[in-house]
Amino acid sequence: MHSRMFDRIKELYDRGDWPRDWVRNAVVKGKITAEEYEEITGEPYAAV
Repeated sequence: MHSRMFDRIKELYDRGDWPRDWVRNAVVKGKITAEEYEEITGEPYAAV
């Protein structure tokens, strides 16, 4: 089961409306998990 915001953030990222930094920020804000970040971007999550 995904976080409540997963589908919306993935859609925005896939369309090119959200850069990777914004998806990373969604993890920091608790909107999605680090695992979901990796699923959306295809890259490992690394806290900045």
